[in-house]
Amino acid sequence: MGDQLVYYLSYGVSIAGIFQLIFLYVFVKKHYLLKFDLKLKINNKVKFFFTKLLPSIFSSGVTQINILVGTIIASFQASAVSYLYYADRIYQINLAIAGIAIGVVILPQLSKHIRSKKRKKILLIQNKALELSLFLSLPATIALLIGSEQIISALFGYGSFNKTSVINTSIALYYFSFGLPAFALIKVFSSFFFANNDTKTPFYISLISVILNILISIYYFNEVGFIIIPIATSISSWFNSIVLFLFLKDRELFYFNEIFFVKFLKILLASLLMGIFFNFLLNYFENELLFNQSLKSFYLVLSATLGLLSYLVICYLIKAFKMKDIKLKY
Repeated sequence: MGDQLVYYLSYGVSIAGIFQLIFLYVFVKKHYLLKFDLKLKINNKVKFFFTKLLPSIFSSGVTQINILVGTIIASFQASAVSYLYYADRIYQINLAIAGIAIGVVILPQLSKHIRSKKRKKILLIQNKALELSLFLSLPATIALLIGSEQIISALFGYGSFNKTSVINTSIALYYFSFGLPAFALIKVFSSFFFANNDTKTPFYISLISVILNILISIYYFNEVGFIIIPIATSISSWFNSIVLFLFLKDRELFYFNEIFFVKFLKILLASLLMGIFFNFLLNYFENELLFNQSLKSFYLVLSATLGLLSYLVICYLIKAFKMKDIKLKY
């Protein structure tokens, strides 16, 4: 089909989106029915909604904004935008699971308990959300750091995507990976502020983070090249997450409970052990994962699956997590 394939892929995404919307509406219509009303009613609740909405849009999309800014700067170097785009696709999958999904789930629960002033419930949900975020992001970070080249090669290393493209994209992914836990923490910490009706604080911190990202990227771009983009993105994201945490602590909106650090150490141990096993698998299948091998994607999926199973087994044995923790029903 040649270049025509691009159009059919875009049609597929649009059609899938329509089916997803229909599917969701079928299940949500018992709670909400579409009702079109062209009359504009601007009351205090509507004003309050929009004053909170606009800052939250920026702070919620700060990672994507940093990527956009980096892409614009990278456009001054040949092929750099493509390297960053492909690397971005990989870690965004982990971000969607470890940060965005958790933030969406905990926000209504947190808001409800904050209104009813149930302090113990609030702290429990916050700590469990943080644990779950690290439970999902830490092993992904270690796996991406260890196998960035094999992952890019197996997923994209075909046809016009040559060995040089694989190496440059894998370097970008490697440096993006350092920021993955921070990307996830930003989403979780921001939801703590949103639940308290504070969208301005994350907005201002995000704005400073974006400025920091731009300054680092521009200052070092001529010296380092496109690699400075993922480095700057990771640095600015860690800055963002740390400052969010400090503001939460200063305003007494978040505390660590007694069990958090024990759980964190267990998750870290399980992630490191998984990393050792995953590295062994990549070395064991080294010949099968070479750039010119046609079945390299199969061996990558096999290695990733075995690595994931090992992580879950280790977590189960050392009691790093329980099923009720993953459900976040408190």
